[in-house]
Amino acid sequence: MTRSTRVTMKDVASASGVSKATVGFVLSDTPTQTISPATRERVQRAARELGYVPDGIARALREGTSRVVVLNVDASLEGNYSRSYIDGLDDELARHEHILLVKHGHPTDASTDQLRHMISPRSVIDFAANYSTGRELADGGWTDGLAAHTAVQIRHLAERGHDRLAMALPESPTMFALVREEFARQAAEQLGLRPLVPITVPGPEAGGAQKVGAFLSDNPVTAIAGFNDEVALRVLKYAAALGRRLPDDLAVIGYDATDYAALSTPGLTTVHIDAEAHGRRAARQILGTDTSDLVTEPARVIDRESV
Repeated sequence: MTRSTRVTMKDVASASGVSKATVGFVLSDTPTQTISPATRERVQRAARELGYVPDGIARALREGTSRVVVLNVDASLEGNYSRSYIDGLDDELARHEHILLVKHGHPTDASTDQLRHMISPRSVIDFAANYSTGRELADGGWTDGLAAHTAVQIRHLAERGHDRLAMALPESPTMFALVREEFARQAAEQLGLRPLVPITVPGPEAGGAQKVGAFLSDNPVTAIAGFNDEVALRVLKYAAALGRRLPDDLAVIGYDATDYAALSTPGLTTVHIDAEAHGRRAARQILGTDTSDLVTEPARVIDRESV
């Protein structure tokens, strides 16, 4: 689903033949301005026909920032999934005259409390909060949540005849990565595969190739599922440097369908997840509106030469 270009006050002014200032006075119903009924009607009609949404920032400031929603995104979770989630969240909030502020980095309780004190947002969403405990999640689970997306990755390897799998994790796994690993373990068990084996994959400066080589010597796995594309690409590079034929000796699949996956040699097979509907659902839950008509696009494999 593609978000259309947002209509601006300048567009309304051009369509109604008046200045931007006049459009602002009409749409904000400024009492100190004398504007003819005919002009008011022309501006309001142009705004309706163009689908103009008032500037959320200005309105939020007038209303004490009650129309601001903040999203905390941990740096380790930035990727296609988070970007499509933000697209859906932002667009849905804009439809209801709210604005979204995205805070990147590693949020803490103290920084979140400070943010609440400074701008009094309507809501603060922690993108990783669902995954911070490791308990069963309310994100769609095995239907259209993280568990289901992980199962798509593992199932693809199983369908290609692999039953000895490893899960490649980042050097310092977050709770999100550990939850992904647990879901991968469960998916492998449900498919009747051998127990999944984890491996943390450091960067080249930390001896990543040597560690992967030692792991493959000790563990006769035939395929590795990456926590994300970045980790999978490290495995791909190290395996090739070790003389492994890809995918004959070792298959590798990524996760999150970044642009870099298509640029590797061989091309990295990966899992594409469209989280726009998840973002829209989060927005509607904040706003208290109906979510029953939202349809989530299932995760899908982008098949390339690495599997």
